[in-house]
Amino acid sequence: MTGEPGVPRRVVDLLAAAGQTVAAAESLTAGLVCATLAEVPGASAVLRGGLVVYATDLKHELAGVPASLLEAEGAVHPEVAAQLADGVRRRCRADWGIGLTGVAGPAAQDGVAPGTVHVAVCGPDGRHARTLELSGDRDAVRTGAACGALALLVEQLG
Repeated sequence: MTGEPGVPRRVVDLLAAAGQTVAAAESLTAGLVCATLAEVPGASAVLRGGLVVYATDLKHELAGVPASLLEAEGAVHPEVAAQLADGVRRRCRADWGIGLTGVAGPAAQDGVAPGTVHVAVCGPDGRHARTLELSGDRDAVRTGAACGALALLVEQLG
């Protein structure tokens, strides 16, 4: 994965040092975050698993995002990312959850512009979310989303 070199390694090292684990609920990235972490030797000690919740109904059914939130705000919303992070954390029994939702493009989705991405992490100290405005093709947006989510986790792990 392109992006800031060493971030996936740093995630694995920080989690291992803390004796903690992570799981991810991924929409637009469709497993890219988990695959990126799994490339790091030693990831099996910290990576619990993940949910690919590309379809809106699976965000509710698998990750526990409230249906009322999805109906009111749509699938691409900061609170949806936060709920994904919280839901995967609980579902996979991990210390940390990562949630990602957004529009990879090329077309808008529900009035949301391509490149709009919401990432969130949920952990022992609460939830932290960030909105990213990314440019480029689908690959660039998806890679940027994964990098942004992992960078947010590194910030929280300190």
